[in-house]
Amino acid sequence: MKEADIRKYAELMKELGLTGLEITDDDSKVRLERTVTVAAEPVKTVQVETADTTAPAASSGDCYSVKSELVGIFYSAPAENAEPYVSLGDHVRKGQTLCVIEAMKLMNEIVAEEDGTVAEICVTNKQVVEYGTELFKIRRQA
Repeated sequence: MKEADIRKYAELMKELGLTGLEITDDDSKVRLERTVTVAAEPVKTVQVETADTTAPAASSGDCYSVKSELVGIFYSAPAENAEPYVSLGDHVRKGQTLCVIEAMKLMNEIVAEEDGTVAEICVTNKQVVEYGTELFKIRRQA
């Protein structure tokens, strides 16, 4: 593949806001990746009405947070039409799978750190999550 073609594809990636592109030609294969830096802008708040996903009386003292360890897509179930790994109010055991985060086509299981009860589900299925995004609040066992 010619350098001019590669530059053309790189410019197209920038224009479309893509972070990766793979081109397969007759006898060659090129993968282009770029890192996007985001300038700090004033935060705009939008109020969205959602279904209540919190169990009653979940104080922060008796709950622990399960946070995303990577950037990716949150999946609440192992397959499209399958039951979610956990639902609000479910009892979970230490090491039990709570969800998966897809990153770079790899499914990464997120597990419970302690026994407890799911007090809050903080994200929705197929939501893009960042490192440190709170996924669940788990009420500790008494």
